Amino acid sequence: MSRNDSKGTAVITGASSGIGAVYADRLAGQGYDLVLVARRADRLEELAEKLRYAYDRKVSFIAADLSDDEDVRRVERVISADESVKLLVNNAGLGGQMVIAKADADAVERMIKVNVIALTRLTRAVLPVLLARNHGGIINIASVAAYGIAVGGIYSGTKAYVVNFTEAVQKEVAGTGVRAQVVLPGPIRTEFWELSGADIDSLNQDWVMTVDDLVDASLTGFAQGETITAPGLADAAKLDAYLGARDSFYVSLIGGKPAARYAA
Repeated sequence: MSRNDSKGTAVITGASSGIGAVYADRLAGQGYDLVLVARRADRLEELAEKLRYAYDRKVSFIAADLSDDEDVRRVERVISADESVKLLVNNAGLGGQMVIAKADADAVERMIKVNVIALTRLTRAVLPVLLARNHGGIINIASVAAYGIAVGGIYSGTKAYVVNFTEAVQKEVAGTGVRAQVVLPGPIRTEFWELSGADIDSLNQDWVMTVDDLVDASLTGFAQGETITAPGLADAAKLDAYLGARDSFYVSLIGGKPAARYAA
C-alpha cells in the first residue's frame, strides 16, 4: 500500500515499546499513517524510522510526558487539529502495587494523570473530529485488574474508570460511524512489569500472554465490533452473563425509600 492509499492517521500513546510499539507496527501494516506519543524521543525516532522503511507510511512523533499537564495539552492541540486522525489508541499507562496508606502521593497523582486524565482528555480531543467525519475509532487499554483489587486498589481503580468511561463513550456514539473499544489485558510480557516493580516470572506462566497475541486479538475484536475485548477469556458467554447481571443489579439499587433493613 502506498502513502496515497492511507487509511488515515492513528495516534498511539505509550508507543515507544511494548504494547504501543506492536500496535504501531500492526496499524502501519494495515495502511495507517501514525503519530506516536511517548516520553522517550530517541526510542520514538528509532521506531518511526523503522516503520517508515518497513511500510512506506508517514510516521511522526510527539515526545511528551502524559503526567505533565502542559505536555498533555500540547498533544491535544496537535491531534485535535489533525483532520486525518481516524483512530486513537490510548495505551500509555503507569502500574504499581501501591498500598494506599503508604503510597507516595505524587506517584499516585502521576498514575491517575496518565491512566485517567490524559486518556480522557485525548479522547475528548479527537472525538469531535471523528463524529464530524462520522468515521473512526478509539481503543482504550484497561486491564483485567479493573475487575479485581489484588494488584492494588489505586491501579485497579484507574482501570475500572477506563472500562466504564469507554462503555459510556460507545453508548454516546452508538448509531454513528464512530466506535469505542476497551481492551482487558492480563499479564503481558513487557517492560511494564519491571517498571512497576513487579516480577512477571513469579506468576503462573499459563496466565502470561505475548504482546503480539494481545494486540492481534484486540484488533480482531475491534474489527468484529466488540466494545469490550478480553483476549484471555475463553468463554465469551461469561462476559455477556456478567454484563447482564451488572445491569440488573444497577436497576435494583434504585428505590424511593430505604430498604427495610435500614428501618430504625
